Amino acid sequence: MPDNSMTKAILAENLTKRFGTFTAVNEVNFSVFRGECFGLLGPNGAGKTSIARMIFGFSPLTNGKLLVFGKDIQTEARKIKAKLGVVAQEDNLDPELTVKENLLVYATYFGIPPSAALQRTTDILSFMDLSAKINSIVDELSGGMKRRLTIGRALINQPELLILDEPTTGLDPYARHMVWQRLRQLKEKGTTMLLTTHYLEEASQLCDRLIIINDGNILAEGTPSALIESYVGHSALELETDNSKYTEIEHWCSPLLKTSQNIGNTLILYSDQGQNLVDRLTTFLGNNRLTPSYQRLRPTNLEDVFLKLTGKTLETGDLQSDISEEGGYYHGKA
Repeated sequence: MPDNSMTKAILAENLTKRFGTFTAVNEVNFSVFRGECFGLLGPNGAGKTSIARMIFGFSPLTNGKLLVFGKDIQTEARKIKAKLGVVAQEDNLDPELTVKENLLVYATYFGIPPSAALQRTTDILSFMDLSAKINSIVDELSGGMKRRLTIGRALINQPELLILDEPTTGLDPYARHMVWQRLRQLKEKGTTMLLTTHYLEEASQLCDRLIIINDGNILAEGTPSALIESYVGHSALELETDNSKYTEIEHWCSPLLKTSQNIGNTLILYSDQGQNLVDRLTTFLGNNRLTPSYQRLRPTNLEDVFLKLTGKTLETGDLQSDISEEGGYYHGKA
């Protein structure tokens, strides 16, 4: 077979990260193609940030192979970092500098000539809708503006790969959608992106493909729509009634079911035939003189996939796996 490694921005084989006896990333395999947005979806503590830190050369591999643009991160990290833009979870802007100064100072890390840095700064601030704040001190900006500036700063070296680690955590809905809009525009221009997130809508809005990760292991991989179709189908019928009847309900509805599961006192029935499932369930409830305390038919989403695979929501998880002994992030110096 022909070598297609250069069509891949990232190639991970048996990638492993341990902190002492704790395994944060457990022999994972995935690849990211140039020009796509690839997501790492999972709860806090799943190992997403540990993977991101290894990719941008901040945290050494324990074991496995990791190529970025065909180069080994363990031996050619400096060359790789020059092609990356990194947006860490925490804002690490210089708070006492102006918006403009933050970008110009950052440009010096990559040896960008002053005239080119100034032009890129002007263009980036226009793209991120921050031109009006060019001379504002960072501390005067809103949370959403700071995140847009952080993303803009990561673009100063015109990166081939943009790594976004939980880029909208803590933002209000309006600010989050503003960031998503800009990221979609970057993707349309051909920027390759690696996105870690625990937000379902973020993954659905931005990702061409993704892996679902939990406790350092990959549980599933595919496009958002293909994962939903494969694991849970199109519709979810949530029901709360006499839970001693749940096994009978599942058996009665089985001809229409993709799968089902219990979450506390709620029975969730998954199907590609939502309304037919409602009608069949209504017949059972009537025959057994049961009145549900709660019933809702809704479209399925990626959280249903995660629930089916793990039995828990994306908001849960052990924070330990994303705690690094290095204690910080690589700040982009090539």
